[in-house]
Amino acid sequence: MEYVVNLDWDNEADVWIATSEDIPGLVLESGSYDALLERVRFAIPELLEMNEKAPSPLALTFLSKRQERIIL
Repeated sequence: MEYVVNLDWDNEADVWIATSEDIPGLVLESGSYDALLERVRFAIPELLEMNEKAPSPLALTFLSKRQERIIL
């Protein structure tokens, strides 16, 4: 089964935030994009197991969004 994970940059907190509509309970943050990906990969199997949805293998799609405002 494929799961979609959203990675959004929070300018105010200076962190990336991971959430997913497909995986209840997934809310993680990190100042590093790569570190967040690793945390997500580690947490998802545990969260799916807790929610009794643990198919194997897992297919993850990461969608990232970062918006910045540039003042001229």
